[in-house]
Amino acid sequence: MQNDNAIHRIWQVILTEVRQLLVWNTPSRSWHIAFIVSLCMGIPVFAGAYFGKQDFGILVGMGTLVILYLPKTSIAHRMLTLVACSFGFSVCFTLGLCASFDPYVSVAVMTLTVLLIDVICRYYSLPPPASFFFILMIAVGSTTPFNLAGIPMRVGLITIGGMLACLIALIYSLAIANKPIKLAPVPPVDRDIFAIVLESLVIASFVGGSFLLSRLLHLNNPYWVPVSCAAIMQGATFRLIWHKKVHRIIGTALGMGLTSIIFSLPLNVWTYALAITVLQFIVEMLIVRNYGVAVIFITPLTMLFAEGASVRVPPDSLVLTRLFDIMLGSLIGVAGGWVLHHPKILTYITDKLTSKKQLDVVEKVEQDPGKDQE
Repeated sequence: MQNDNAIHRIWQVILTEVRQLLVWNTPSRSWHIAFIVSLCMGIPVFAGAYFGKQDFGILVGMGTLVILYLPKTSIAHRMLTLVACSFGFSVCFTLGLCASFDPYVSVAVMTLTVLLIDVICRYYSLPPPASFFFILMIAVGSTTPFNLAGIPMRVGLITIGGMLACLIALIYSLAIANKPIKLAPVPPVDRDIFAIVLESLVIASFVGGSFLLSRLLHLNNPYWVPVSCAAIMQGATFRLIWHKKVHRIIGTALGMGLTSIIFSLPLNVWTYALAITVLQFIVEMLIVRNYGVAVIFITPLTMLFAEGASVRVPPDSLVLTRLFDIMLGSLIGVAGGWVLHHPKILTYITDKLTSKKQLDVVEKVEQDPGKDQE
């Protein structure tokens, strides 16, 4: 009887988890946000196709991803946010490019940059995608073949993408300025800097560690591992992190099938640009509804960005390689999420460090009581 009850409880837990994974959320934004994001992405890739510079178009398109940080606040605040994020994109990409001459230097630079970026994003309460695309920028830069003479041009292309996104965001903001839209308040600054630094240190350690592991394994394109790790650790709770991991692995597996179909098609520069634009629109429409379904389309989109323009690998081999990279990064991300959201680990460290700090203050006062009275 007890065994039957235990099996029943386990089955109920499994059903509850499956239902939560399949939840179809009500979108928190209108469809025209997806349209302007795909427009930002489409303009540079089609321009690259027209001028025969597909790789340039992709870099500019990466810079336009800053449009995803467009807040639903006043025009002045949203433009200030986008300009600041555009600058952050350029800085992260530059640091990655400059450190790419040595794999271990790039690991160290990525870890420190992720720590700094995550602290800034948490301090200013930057909403999702928070630090993710900044990490993406430094990961792409760190895995780009080192070319000192080409750094200014590459950084310039990313910056142009950010400028294009800011221009389109300004036009869009002015177009809807007279419409009755409920603006969100400006997020308050989080002043618990000690907790912020501690949590950011955990994230930076796991993202940097995943990048180091990918380097030690000599993976063909190691940036997939830290990016997948960072994507998983974006969850607000460990349950959300676990859901993201399941969503990402299942969605990636299904998305790899779609990727194989796309790679098997005779794509030219125009259909390649069209595929990126359409996939971007679909992703933005789905990401607010169900992350797992969105990942099915995110997978071919990122593969087209990262592989389609430069790598000529048999699709089956490419798909299996990337699936392994993403699963490895996701598993490391789950481990990092467990540490980040474990109710005792960070609390224990915080209490120890706080008590030590208080003891240091008491000792200083006892050693020089007159100074405290002054």
